Amino acid sequence: MSDRYFLDTNIIVYAYENEDLNKQKIAKELIIKGVSNNTASISYQVIQEFVNVATKKFKSPIKWSDCQLFIDRSLALIWDVNPNKELIYSAINIAERWKYSFYDSLIIAAALEAGCSTLYSEDLQHKQKIYSVQIINPFV
Repeated sequence: MSDRYFLDTNIIVYAYENEDLNKQKIAKELIIKGVSNNTASISYQVIQEFVNVATKKFKSPIKWSDCQLFIDRSLALIWDVNPNKELIYSAINIAERWKYSFYDSLIIAAALEAGCSTLYSEDLQHKQKIYSVQIINPFV
């Protein structure tokens, strides 16, 4: 079993925004550990969603240049999964079988494609296993 893990967008958002300091600490630790041990993974979708939230929905939206700097210094180091036909087909299968939204299914499919055994997310069903990936809410 792999000790690689995938980080959903909400984990990345908590790492950058300081609304909840406990969640921020946990999220930052997951990113730092994943970068230093080469065990974390994210997808193109996570980058897109983070940029959208950070520049439009944060209480104090971040500047585009700061967003790019955050991507360059941390997220790019764990960005492993890009869109492809197989990822889409896998997400469709997951959405149909487990009744997740298509976009949540893309996150799960990306975790599978990256070879991760754990998917950290606050938004998905805690402790559910989908194929070889177990969903864990790191904040419970």
